[in-house]
Amino acid sequence: MLRRALLIASLALLPALAGCGETSEAQPPAELNAAALQAVAEDAGAPRDQLARAIDRLFADDSMGTTRAVIVMYGGKVVGERYAEGFGPETRFLGWSLSKTVTAVAVGLLVAEGKLRLDQTPPIPRWQRPGDPRGEITLRQLLQMRSGLRNQEMAEKDYEGSAARLLFMDGRDDMAAEAEAQPLESEPGARFEYSTASAMILADIVTRVLAGEAHPARRQAVTDRFLHDRLFTPLGLESMTAEYDAAGTFIGGAMIHATARDWASFGEFLRHGGSVKGAQILPRGWIAFMRQPSPRAPDYGAQLWLNRPSGTEREVLFPAQGPADAFGMAGHLGQYVIVSPRQRLTVVRLGMTDEEHQREVVRGIAGIFALYPLR
Repeated sequence: MLRRALLIASLALLPALAGCGETSEAQPPAELNAAALQAVAEDAGAPRDQLARAIDRLFADDSMGTTRAVIVMYGGKVVGERYAEGFGPETRFLGWSLSKTVTAVAVGLLVAEGKLRLDQTPPIPRWQRPGDPRGEITLRQLLQMRSGLRNQEMAEKDYEGSAARLLFMDGRDDMAAEAEAQPLESEPGARFEYSTASAMILADIVTRVLAGEAHPARRQAVTDRFLHDRLFTPLGLESMTAEYDAAGTFIGGAMIHATARDWASFGEFLRHGGSVKGAQILPRGWIAFMRQPSPRAPDYGAQLWLNRPSGTEREVLFPAQGPADAFGMAGHLGQYVIVSPRQRLTVVRLGMTDEEHQREVVRGIAGIFALYPLR
């Protein structure tokens, strides 16, 4: 299975918890190297020198860990693009939890066809047995991370967290079965709990609608064709690839790969409300739903983070600085795709940064958004 064996050391899959703080006393700007300036278009929609410096900081500041790729799209055009040594436009980057948003879009395609309904329990056989309280869980609650199923996304020891056990240990051969077997720990809909398991259940729901109880190879083939024919190809995402477990379910909670440019294009698709070059691939109402705050988490929609205060210590984007209608995708080790419709802006940052330093990465990304006016 594509590169998963190499990823076992990176076990915990939580959204990057990041925020913005006070800046240090201003220092004289360092000399900008030619490569940094060359990575930015002359007509970037913002001062070229300042944008080049903001991007350069993501690569040069050791407190941000290792940045491997940055893409800035303004008004639908790439105006900034830079890679670390050994990476480039053809490199496919693992999205980690960026994958969850792709899964939500796949669910939306089936809802638009009338094959799924938001406020009904999804087609999961074990939940349909008489008396099983999990039969009260709705598709909407799964999308908004409030299923009520037992989950501890992160533990003191990484390998004891629910996501790690699901992806690499107990559930690795049939991740959805492991996720769906968990008992309720709270009433469905009552509270928000970020969960990779919920995204795997959503991936299984997509697969069940498309292929039912078919052989794993058949499940994989049918689902992969659907993803490419209905989503990846219409969006022009030639590099986007999903991994599958042994049960034939795509690993929609964590294991979708794409180039930095294609991750940016996916962000642009969301910015345009589900359309590409004027063609409406997904109903605008579905993207609006994804961007609607959850009843239990004002900073979370449906598999999307929102640039709003959480009401808790959690800060994923930069609500104190950026526009309230900005939203984004955040993945393990500091993967980000952040979109600001009013600024006509999409920014991608891909790399490796431990949780302790991810606030610095978001602060750096916020510096890029600060260069562009609100409309």
